Amino acid sequence: MNTEKICQLARTVIETEAKVISNLLNRIDQNFINSCRYLYECTGHIIVIGMGKSGHIGKKIAATLASTGSPAFFIHPGEAKHGDIGMITAQNVVLMISYSGESHELLDLLPSIKRLGVPLIAMTGQSGSTLARAATTHLDISIEKEACPLGLAPTSSTTAALVMGDALAMVLSNERGFTKEDFALSHPGGMLGRRLLLRVSEIMHQNDAIPKVSHNDTLKQALVEITRKKLGITTIVNEQDELLGVFTDGDVRRTLDNQYDIQNTKMHQIMSARPKTISLHLLAADALTLMETHQITALVIVNDLKQPVGIVHIHDILRAHVVPC
Repeated sequence: MNTEKICQLARTVIETEAKVISNLLNRIDQNFINSCRYLYECTGHIIVIGMGKSGHIGKKIAATLASTGSPAFFIHPGEAKHGDIGMITAQNVVLMISYSGESHELLDLLPSIKRLGVPLIAMTGQSGSTLARAATTHLDISIEKEACPLGLAPTSSTTAALVMGDALAMVLSNERGFTKEDFALSHPGGMLGRRLLLRVSEIMHQNDAIPKVSHNDTLKQALVEITRKKLGITTIVNEQDELLGVFTDGDVRRTLDNQYDIQNTKMHQIMSARPKTISLHLLAADALTLMETHQITALVIVNDLKQPVGIVHIHDILRAHVVPC
């Protein structure tokens, strides 16, 4: 294999497709606005239909729409002709993708879609094609050439369709006021869902599992509590159970280096006052970011009365497979 030719062809493909994307900027026109309006006002589902490579792109566009606040699903045109077109109702909007605009599998569906009276958005590379002319509105994804050296394989054309679909989805998401919380609800599984949904209240150590000693307890009592609860930390509270400070494994080492009397030294003398605390509602990912920023391994969760109601350790967050935003 010729290394230079390999790199040159790869660069040519990327440059060709980058130019295609750049040319789409001029296609954000009244037709695009009209398409967004039809999709935004849809009271049912957005139905995406495409054949071959356009079908693969259609599936991705439908998935992006659905996960960003615009209910959508993909119908294969072949299956549509054998009953699945019954999934389309008067409350839907149809988005058809065909670069030529002459795919007979899609054209065969036009009479049925017309009878339903639903808006039809066509995404084609030929504004004079049968599909474009039959559509309620048309999105132009025409290209100068495919990135394929033979000029045959759908490459630049599928890129143009995908990017135009992303543009539609993101505009709709923004107009609907779609939030990070909404996004998390549609992605409950895996790391993404955990990062956006999991709160410290769900993984914290609470009740008797909270390491806790009085400000008048001795260093020895604190060492016993740290060892017993196995979190590398203990909270220090007053008579009203208000958090006054913490004492960590790191504090233990520093204290022993200074040869404090573990039998008689009181915790209020050696505790770390004003520790970092968080609320019950904080995301676990944000807690992890806070730990990394301040180079600590545990955080105390407090209520409105400044009383400790939980402890979250960095290992708890990592076991939950959460990564910071």
